[in-house]
Amino acid sequence: MKRENFKSRLGFILISAGCAIGIGNVWKFPYITGQNGGGIFVLIYLFFLIAMGVPVLTMEFAVGRASKQSITRCYQELEKPGQKWHIHGNLALVGNYLLMMFYTTVSGWMISYFYRFLKGTFTGLTPQQVTDEFGGMMADPLGMGFWMVVTVIGGFLVCSLGVQAGVEKISKPMMLGLLALIVILAVNSVTLEGGMEGLKFYLVPDWSKVEEVGLWNVIVAAMNQSFFTLSLGIGSMEIFGSYMSKEHTLFGESLRIAGLDTFVAIMSGLIIFPACFAYGVDPGAGPELIFITLPNIFASMTGGRFWGSLFFLFMTFASFSTIIAVFENIVACCMDKWNLSRKKSSFINCIVLLIASLPCVLGFNVWSSFQPRGTGSTVLDLEDFIVSNLLLPIGSLLFLLFCTTKWGWGFDKYLEEVNTGEGVKFPRFLRGYVTFVIPVMIIVILVMGLR
Repeated sequence: MKRENFKSRLGFILISAGCAIGIGNVWKFPYITGQNGGGIFVLIYLFFLIAMGVPVLTMEFAVGRASKQSITRCYQELEKPGQKWHIHGNLALVGNYLLMMFYTTVSGWMISYFYRFLKGTFTGLTPQQVTDEFGGMMADPLGMGFWMVVTVIGGFLVCSLGVQAGVEKISKPMMLGLLALIVILAVNSVTLEGGMEGLKFYLVPDWSKVEEVGLWNVIVAAMNQSFFTLSLGIGSMEIFGSYMSKEHTLFGESLRIAGLDTFVAIMSGLIIFPACFAYGVDPGAGPELIFITLPNIFASMTGGRFWGSLFFLFMTFASFSTIIAVFENIVACCMDKWNLSRKKSSFINCIVLLIASLPCVLGFNVWSSFQPRGTGSTVLDLEDFIVSNLLLPIGSLLFLLFCTTKWGWGFDKYLEEVNTGEGVKFPRFLRGYVTFVIPVMIIVILVMGLR
């Protein structure tokens, strides 16, 4: 079966960035930046993004481009006879399923709120009524299930059309729309009366906050964010490497993707903090920020229905771009592993994920008594913990060891692949650094995540 390639370089960059850009960019990055010293945190984050995140990203891309296979087949193409690296490929596929088992539900929340703002549900509501609206959504398994089904079917419909005619054709305009929306929303927030105070809280370096939190804690938080923001470790990026041409170096392309991801993360804070400070509300993190704090601001803002609709359209694009990217990985894996046609793989996986996503939906209502991670936790928390705290760091460590050690593919072959094409080359003198230092960083992230 002939393997598709991307139609354009822009398509590859936007789709790969779309996989990395997700809900965490919006509800996590701005908050931890504000809490960890503003501009100081951003500088440390950027350092670790380039020092750790980008090199590991090049490794996923290199394995994909050299093998021209998905995560379940790439190791067989590159490993030496008798080696067992390919076991990670199957674990990574499981990780993609687990990620989508809860991400489809959260993406459904975004579409639901976009629809609600569009039809004016929040117009004139009191703060308590806005809070009740979110609580009502969580308590309604049929309503939440409906939007999850819309997300799953929509994602697999796109993937069933192919890489160029589906994934690239839909993701490119969606990502360009996302970038335009985030600029429009940020300009609106920054120009609100009192908005500049939020901007200062967010980005002006504040050493007193670093001392309050502790420099080591700030460094660990920055390291964590720079690592998790690129969705590394389960082959979500590897698949796009397998569709790449050899025209450009992987280091240069990885820097561009990391740059886009960071742009969206930083701009999200320019939307959230000025608006929160202008309306005197606490910019807390997590679902409460997105579904209670911001809707309250939009409900009291002039033209709030319009701005709320734009914001949740942006959030829908951010979450759905990740859905399409990971679905493509799942579809391609099953095509490679069981020699299925694209349409058959899409159909089968659509059914599988519709069923597999139900526990997350029911975990907020019918199964709410099941609290696997302690009081108040849900099925989503368990699934997120397994993916984020175990599979992503362990998978990234395996990619790194495979690309840098003589027991795997080897550094020379990795370097040759990563530097093929025009663009920024990965320096050979960093061999010791990527072989010995980055693994220690990833192990620190893994250990800290298990506390």
